[in-house]
Formats: sequence, structure tokens, C-alpha cells
Amino acid sequence: MTATMPNTAHTQVTRLLIANRGEIARRVIRTARHMGIQTVAVYSDADRNALHVHEANTTFALGGTLSADSYLRIDKLLAAAQATGADAVHPGYGFLSENAEFAQAVIDAGLTWVGPPPAAIRALGSKSAAKALAMTHGVPCLPGYFGADQSDATFTAQAQQLGLPLMVKAVAGGGGRGMRLVTDMAQLLPALHSARSEALAGFGNSDLLMERALLRPRHIEVQIMADQHGHCIHLGERDCSVQRRHQKIIEESPSPAVDAALRAQLGQAATALAQSAGYVGAGTVEFLLDEAQADKPFYLMEMNTRLQVEHPVTEMLTGLDLVEWQLRIARGEPLPLAQADVRLQGHAIEVRLCAEDEHFTPQTGTVQSFVAPEGLRFDHALHVGAVVTPHYDSMLGKLIAQAPTRAEAIDRLRTGLDQTTVLGLPTNRAFLAACLQHPVFRAGEALIPFLAEQADAVRQSLQASSEARTVAALAVLYADQSPAAAMPSPFTRPVRLGLGSDTLSLNLQELGQGRVRIQTSEATHEASVQRIAEQLHIDLNGCRWQARAVACRGTTNAVQWHVQLQGPACFELWLTDQSHNPPSTGASAQAAQSLRAPFNGKLIALHVQEGQQVKQGEAVLVIESMKLEHILCAPRDAVVHSLSACVGQQVGPGQVLVQWKDAA
Repeated sequence: MTATMPNTAHTQVTRLLIANRGEIARRVIRTARHMGIQTVAVYSDADRNALHVHEANTTFALGGTLSADSYLRIDKLLAAAQATGADAVHPGYGFLSENAEFAQAVIDAGLTWVGPPPAAIRALGSKSAAKALAMTHGVPCLPGYFGADQSDATFTAQAQQLGLPLMVKAVAGGGGRGMRLVTDMAQLLPALHSARSEALAGFGNSDLLMERALLRPRHIEVQIMADQHGHCIHLGERDCSVQRRHQKIIEESPSPAVDAALRAQLGQAATALAQSAGYVGAGTVEFLLDEAQADKPFYLMEMNTRLQVEHPVTEMLTGLDLVEWQLRIARGEPLPLAQADVRLQGHAIEVRLCAEDEHFTPQTGTVQSFVAPEGLRFDHALHVGAVVTPHYDSMLGKLIAQAPTRAEAIDRLRTGLDQTTVLGLPTNRAFLAACLQHPVFRAGEALIPFLAEQADAVRQSLQASSEARTVAALAVLYADQSPAAAMPSPFTRPVRLGLGSDTLSLNLQELGQGRVRIQTSEATHEASVQRIAEQLHIDLNGCRWQARAVACRGTTNAVQWHVQLQGPACFELWLTDQSHNPPSTGASAQAAQSLRAPFNGKLIALHVQEGQQVKQGEAVLVIESMKLEHILCAPRDAVVHSLSACVGQQVGPGQVLVQWKDAA
């Protein structure tokens, strides 16, 4: 279904500045080009070679590397608009998209703001203000404290009145930042301090609220659109219950838990809240749905006064272009559809491809190999040579599948993930594919605690079989040579490859014409290895595999190989050639002597000093990376022998931060 708005524009938009980066900048450029609107891309020093810079009609360098020096600088963005002749600004999501001061500054500069009025952002962008407004209009909210007094004493007193469990939340922003669950009163003060710090760093506002926590809800959100003429409709719901660190990684519509009657109730509450604030444009109202109760009550979480990351789910389900709707609404055009005209077709699911390992630890690196899947929508900003830095969010892109049924959509998305290649840095591609196959998710029963309860089982399913490890070893050994060119040899050569904390040892004998004999501790195999384009085709024990392998620089400056396998099953492995290395003392011995940075980031807090005795599990330091704070704890009972970094310092993966010595 498509809908074209009548050409009754009051305001001309001819050149659009996109105050954002990455995949959302490319997404807005695509629609603007379709509408005949020129585009302006802005970029930081770190993004000078990004795809959105090459695809826009005009570009402007903001300078700086950090967000605070580039995409969060209102003065630089307004200067960019003036210098390039832009007459409108689209904020995308994140950064300044929900900043009322930025919206007002754009309007005051005589430009068209593609977003809600500043007054609506102020009324709804603050979770506390939104809840106060909601309660006056009958929108259900959980009991909580939303007051201006931000002292620890007041929060402690309120917590005692509300009772446990509680959720502490940042008043501003979103994306799961500044959220902490409190199940014991002893956790409250540390949760407040940590949430304040993360909120201040992420949103420039350390204010918090606190409300009763539901421990097993669904996260249901409603997409609304409102024009400047008083019309407001909803476009159905999205179920975003699969999350890690309070951040969504799988979104779908319709929700397995929402029927037509409940959808109408959610939609009515969402549009009532939006209209009470004089809202205009695209917005999303988020709710918690309590399935434990027979009547499935729902409660307002917050309203996001911008386009959501997961808006493609709604676009695939409705056939509508929400960015086009945003631009036309900003020009003064009325909505082209009434509520009764909205049609939801089939089922749509989105996954967020992120630069992180299976333990959700953010990663950085350079993309060495990239292959997009066929037949799926893939919103991304990836290319060979793209550098993923610690300065921005870890999301690399979004894959979206739509099909007549939920089961078909899951299968299409799973197949697309298997066909996707991003080598050169760890991603959650394989983890997402395994989540889609998990029986709880396939049954439509995944609640917010899904990953807290099932992540270990998902990780276990990612462990490569003995045969897959042997295939990966062959992929590494023949990554830089032609298998067919290898001469037959009567001798075997020992090969030792590091695989995590394990070592894969085998003896290899060349038989000629791409045939090899491999002897492991378990068995002897013969395999054929053939190169076709960038892939190795490996036949082992009658099973055919396709493999890609690229060399990357490891955390200790050693070369690591990133291998992706497709065959009887799909695996992704990281291997280090240790054939010529002396035996390692092992990761556990290394951890016993020092605490190392697991990724790039900024050291923002040190909780220990030299000579201090610590207990296993005690918080030692905090690293900020990709907009989130990560607490590193002591791996054992020990004494701090020396500190090798200071607060404010940028640290890299593998860097020694703390040296231990045995406790007396």
C-alpha cells in the first residue's frame, strides 16, 4: 500500500541538511532524492570517508572526532546549513533529534524543522513530564517518583514508599542508557550514581526518575503520525521485547501478544498523549505490557519525539515511507490517510547488526570483507574499508524481512543473516540468527528477560563442531594461496591454531590438486579445497562448506583470522596461528596478573588505588565506550600492585590497566 499526500504544501523544502550520520543519513538521502530534494551531509573527522558523505549532493565538514565536537554542536550545524544554502534540517535519531533547543534554533534561523514543535519535545521528551501529562489524560502509568528533587535522600525515601523492585531511568534520552534495575535497597545508591553519570555523558542531563519495575513484561510501542492540521493516527504496534542492556536488538510487527482490540486501546492511548502535547510529525509511544495479568494491562514508558531506529518494520508492514511523511508534514501537508484506511499486511521483523561479541561487549575495527544478502531490506552504511570507532553507537545496520506469516518472516531473516558477511571485527550476526531459531522466540513468547535467561544457551549453540573447526583451519591455511597450486608432499607439517582459550592442533599433508590429509587428535580426514572468487569451497567427510577468511590485527598485535563458514551449519570463528609460537601461559594466567581493557574506550572512573586489597567481583574501574558505561571487576582476591592508566585516558583493547599481586 502506498499513499501520496496531496500537493498542498505551505513551505518549500528544496535543500535538506541531515544532522546525523551512518545508515539513517543514507536512509533520509534516499527518500529526499526520490522527492527531488537536494541533500547536505555533515561529517566529523572520523566520518570523512563514510557513505553518506559520498551520496549527498553537498557536504560540510564539522571537524572533531567525538560527538560533543561534531554532531552535538548546534552552532556548527547551523553554520553548515547557512554555508550550504539548506532550507530544512532533518535530525534523524539520536544526537540532537530530541533536543528542543536545537529545534528552536533551527526555526529561529528561518529553516524548516523536520520534527515536532519544540514545545512538544519539551512536554514529551522528558519522561517525567510525559508521565505527568499522560496521567491527566487517562494514559496508564506505573507508580513512581517523577519529581524535581534529585537528592539521594529523596530517592531513598521514595523507594521505601514504592517498594521493590524498582527501575531507575534517565529523564532525558533513550536507547537504554541511564537505566538500572534495583531489586535490593543496597543497590539503590550505586544505581543512582551510575545512571546519573551515564545520562549526563549521553544526554547532557543527569536528572532521573524512578518507578515500580515489572520483571516479565513485553516492550510494546506504537508508531504515530500527526500533521499540522490536528489529525493524528497510529500505524500499529511493534514488539521490541528482545533486548540486551535495555537496548533493542529484534523488533517485529504485529506483536504476537496483541490482538485487534488491544491494538485499538494502545493506539488510542498513544494518539491521546501525542495530541495532548500538540504533537506534529513522526513519534513513538512506548508501553510495558503485563501478560501475567488476564486483562493484559499496559503502562506508559515514554514517548520518543523522533523517527525510531526500527521504523522500517512499520514501513514494510504498511507499504508507507515514513521519512516522506515527515518531510511532507513539515511542508504543511495534511495526512493522506484516516485511521480506518491504515492496512497492515503480513508480518515484518528487524534485527540490529552491531559491532559487539556474543557477550554484548562493543568492538571496533575495520571492515575487511562485506557481502549484503539478497532479497532483504538492509539499511546500513557498510563498505570494505569502513572503520568502526568507539566514538559512536555500535549499530552497523538493520536487516528487515517481511512475509505473509511470522514463521516465514523469521525464516527469511535467518537465511538473510546466514548470507550476510561482515569480516574484520566481531559482530552479533551469528548471535541474532541463533536468537531467531530459539524455540521461545519462534513460539512468540520472548519477554524482556528473554536474553537474561536464554543468552547462555544461545551462545552455546554458536560453538563450532570439531568438523567446523577443521574446516576453519583449512580456510586460514589457504586464505592467501591457491590450493590447486600446492605440490604433493610426503611430509606432514604441524599446525597449531588458537581458538579462544583453546588450541586446535593438527598435522597437514599436501596430496596435490587441492587435496589434503588432516590428522587431528580425534581422527584422520581427507579434504578437497577449491577457491572460487573470494570463497573457499571445502569438501570434508562428504560435507560441503563455503568459507571466507580475512586477517586482522589482534589485541596483542598478533595476526588473527576472522572466518565465516556456511555449510551443514553456519559458524563464525576467530583463530590465531600459533604454529611457531612457544606454548602460551593461557588467558587465565594473564588475568591472574593483570586487568586489561577489553575494548577501546575512555577510562572514566577508578575505584581502587595502589596497595588496596580487593575481593573477586569487586568493581575496579569504569570504561565508557559507544555511549555506554562498562564496569570491570576484580577477577580474583588480590592486592593492587600498580595502576597503568588514569581517569580521562583513552585505552585500547589488551592494554594493561591494573597489575595484581597476591593478597597476604
